Amino acid sequence: MSLKKLVATAANKEQFGTVQHYLDFTAKFLEFLADGVQATIVSQNENHYRFFQYRKNGNFNITRPINSNLMYGVDDVVQVTQEFLPTLDGAKDLPADDHASRRRLCNSIYTIQQSIGSALDALPAGESNRARKVNGDLFERLILLLIKRLGIQCRSGNVQVPIKVDGKVQFNMNYQHDLVVESGELIKAIGSVKTSSKDRIDKIFMDKFLYNRITETDTPHFAIFLNDIQRKNVKAENKYGVSATFLPGHFKGYTVKLNPLDGVFYCDIRPNMQTDPFLRQHIDTIDKLFCSALWEMVD
Repeated sequence: MSLKKLVATAANKEQFGTVQHYLDFTAKFLEFLADGVQATIVSQNENHYRFFQYRKNGNFNITRPINSNLMYGVDDVVQVTQEFLPTLDGAKDLPADDHASRRRLCNSIYTIQQSIGSALDALPAGESNRARKVNGDLFERLILLLIKRLGIQCRSGNVQVPIKVDGKVQFNMNYQHDLVVESGELIKAIGSVKTSSKDRIDKIFMDKFLYNRITETDTPHFAIFLNDIQRKNVKAENKYGVSATFLPGHFKGYTVKLNPLDGVFYCDIRPNMQTDPFLRQHIDTIDKLFCSALWEMVD
């Protein structure tokens, strides 16, 4: 498939109504990526990150940083197209030491979403805001579809909250959420799905605080992030590196002084989230969401 068609598909959210639509697009993008770009640029400071530069048909644009340890190539596309969904379907029973299967969950979700994001990076500079919005919406939809595939009742949209005074409902207010995990009429958990925590982490903590204070409940709130990395220019012209967008001080402060979240899950987890004892206690890779955390919240 040509880059023009790939970009047109990625920019049209109506093209992604099922998980299979995501898998089909990923296969086509990886096939294009194998020999359809002008150059592959290695990050100067974290060498496992790569940038792809498109040819003229992609406005010579340079993509977002891609983690080569997570992103499958065309030679490994069967991991996404054939093995990912069977692994997901059995995620509840995956043992903790089945590292290959858990890695397949993380890498497949990362590859699917970064295929869409990278295709959108070929849009002209004036459409960058639109590209970010579409990319974020499609990531949210992907996670919703994957959760529903497991047979867990989940939706996105408004939650109607009754406001009581002296035990009597005075009026209702609506809360908009990315994910609402339910069992019948009972809300079991509320989730936020973002491509990055940049400029969003404060709101996620506040959402839990306000929702539970208003409803007088202790409803679990969890967050899902694709990554927390962005491109940065490195001194010399035409050289690129990466920088982190995660704010550990804010995360720790809100966790300690406001309220901890009931799960934070990353596809591309940062090294300090695994080496810092406090962060390691509160942040996990996304496989844990599907293998255990979702089931614990529902049960």
